[in-house]
Amino acid sequence: MRVYVPLTLPGLAQAHKAGELGPGPLTAYAVTPALREWYVSDDIEELEYAALNRAASASLRLLAGDPEAPRRRIVVAVDVADKDAATASEGPLTVDSIGEVRIAGPVRLAKAAAVHADADDATADVTAAADALDAADRGDDDAQFVVDGAEDHELLWFGVQEIPALLG
Repeated sequence: MRVYVPLTLPGLAQAHKAGELGPGPLTAYAVTPALREWYVSDDIEELEYAALNRAASASLRLLAGDPEAPRRRIVVAVDVADKDAATASEGPLTVDSIGEVRIAGPVRLAKAAAVHADADDATADVTAAADALDAADRGDDDAQFVVDGAEDHELLWFGVQEIPALLG
């Protein structure tokens, strides 16, 4: 199963240094039954794209909680055994938890298929979105518009061997 693990640049640096994502449990996003129902598509590429975008939103939440982190959303795509990705079942299903899975233990970074990251030109919009996230969560439509602005930026694809360049 392909899962998408949301991170920040400091989180990616830590994973790169340790050689693994972890320790567990890790929150990730994948094509789950709930995501299939929510997205209403049978196209696996569209569903995986939706899971990637769910992880990008979670990365934005990590940025909102870490004002020192560079303002770039980071998502690591990793292949894990189906049995290792348990659907998160704590509490009621919310819009934010659609597609969410838990991975019990660490995952070797060598198993990563790719790293997805914002381009430099997304920094201003991602910064504004991270700053507006709390107000958007409280129902502020203007703040939600700002958050949605970050989602207009496609994450770029990077090979795992390009992590050192991403960390700059």
